[in-house]
Amino acid sequence: MKSFGTAVAASGSRIASLGEYRPSRIVTNDQVSENLAVDDRWIRERVGVQSRRFATDESVIDMAVIAAEKALANSGVARQDIDLVVLATCSPPSPVPNNASAVAAQVCGGTLAAFDLNTACSGFCYGLAVVDGLIRAGTIRHAIVVGSEKMTDWVDPTDVHTSVIFADGAGAAVVSVHDSAHIGPVVWGSDGSRRDLIAIADRTQLLTMQGPSVYRWAVESLAPIALEACNRAGIAPEDLAAFIPHQANLRIIDGLVKKVNAKNAVVARNIVESGNTSAASIPLAFSGLIEQRAISSGDPVLLFGFGAGLSWAAQVVRCP
Repeated sequence: MKSFGTAVAASGSRIASLGEYRPSRIVTNDQVSENLAVDDRWIRERVGVQSRRFATDESVIDMAVIAAEKALANSGVARQDIDLVVLATCSPPSPVPNNASAVAAQVCGGTLAAFDLNTACSGFCYGLAVVDGLIRAGTIRHAIVVGSEKMTDWVDPTDVHTSVIFADGAGAAVVSVHDSAHIGPVVWGSDGSRRDLIAIADRTQLLTMQGPSVYRWAVESLAPIALEACNRAGIAPEDLAAFIPHQANLRIIDGLVKKVNAKNAVVARNIVESGNTSAASIPLAFSGLIEQRAISSGDPVLLFGFGAGLSWAAQVVRCP
């Protein structure tokens, strides 16, 4: 059969660079608990957050643009060579038109492809997997994947289950064609039978979360997924340089670390200062470890997103 077009399949892809945006407004536990019957100690013990960043006038698009521009500036890729922008978000200002097209226009100009992706807290990992597949197929050569969230638009400040955890921010990656696979096979899935555990209530248009049930699901069910991602990438957990799980809850993170047995890995605990930023949490934590020089270029890193849906995605990548 004659093949279509002139596309050339690639051996793999790599994360060329990362960029981030952290809102300047820092909100302490004392501030967030003013409307709640809990205090700083309770929040630290239950979820591990000490402070978080809240956006003010910045939108999901504004934050995504800044993070994407930083990633692009560090990538060595010209903006006109970007073929696709994927925006992972579950807190867009509006579902129509898509928000990725605005990010693409501001960052790259031109008429490149762009789409939003909503798998909530696993969104950045889903985006990496989709872009990796498109690059391998020869459809594109360079893409920007952004996780950007303004969770405070959807959180009730009087709801202790959500207001002490969620926050705002954005993280981005430039992903480029490479002669070897620096993004490993993804292990992903969803359990729609439990999608109501984290949801926007129809009547209030505010985020609700059944915290204890989500916690049990995370600590009881997720470790095998992380281990399978290591297995598919051909790496033992003890050989990981870093483990970057979704920054959902410090107790969940610590429980996963024990079960995955990534004993030599630096573990991202960005939630302590940044809160849970949903799809932005993994790129923000990844960027933070690089800034701290806790990991080096080429190091194997396990990324693991999980959350509303219930959805999950994990893959081993090489540090840019």
